[in-house]
Amino acid sequence: MFSKVLQSKAHLLLLATCALWTAGIGVGFARLMDYATTAGDPGPAAGRWPAGTILPLDPDRPTLVLLAHPRCPCTSATMDELENLMARCRGLVALHVLFYRPGSAPADWAQTDLWRRAAAIPGAAVHADTDGAQARLFGATTSGQVLLYQPDGSLLFSGGITNTRGHAGPSIGADAVRSLLTKGTAPQAETPVYGCPLIGPRAPDRKGDQPCLQ
Repeated sequence: MFSKVLQSKAHLLLLATCALWTAGIGVGFARLMDYATTAGDPGPAAGRWPAGTILPLDPDRPTLVLLAHPRCPCTSATMDELENLMARCRGLVALHVLFYRPGSAPADWAQTDLWRRAAAIPGAAVHADTDGAQARLFGATTSGQVLLYQPDGSLLFSGGITNTRGHAGPSIGADAVRSLLTKGTAPQAETPVYGCPLIGPRAPDRKGDQPCLQ
């Protein structure tokens, strides 16, 4: 009898442990999904090409600007989508990629794998954005924000080109940019941006890669 009682208690304890473990997994997954689908602050995108920017506006075709933090892990997916976009729209757009760099950091601080991938895109011009001065001119605050301007300087599109944080694949933003470049029109001109803050205490750590903290 005593043995059966012990077995019963052990069985109940096992069931309780399994229930708690399952609940913990569920809560963790829910938090992960909530995090992945939480967009960053897109900022007040400049409606016209900023007069003080170091970047040249192409007079004959649209100009695409990506503003990125070189140590944002989420931006790897954005780079995947940018590579695909430029491969399908080669020659249709001038591309500039601005990577944030603290003014006190070494000159090569921003030259991470993301920088090297951007530089490998045919026709891309890659620049260091010291202390985020250019990002402020363009009104961008989140890594992965893409801005598309017409040759006359008017804004065509502002937003992200991934549907969630750190996940590549078909997205509303990438489709919109591609449609604007190939057809001259798109169903929407703004999408959420999924990435780390470009500037500030919640941006990725200067000492190395960290998970996004937005």
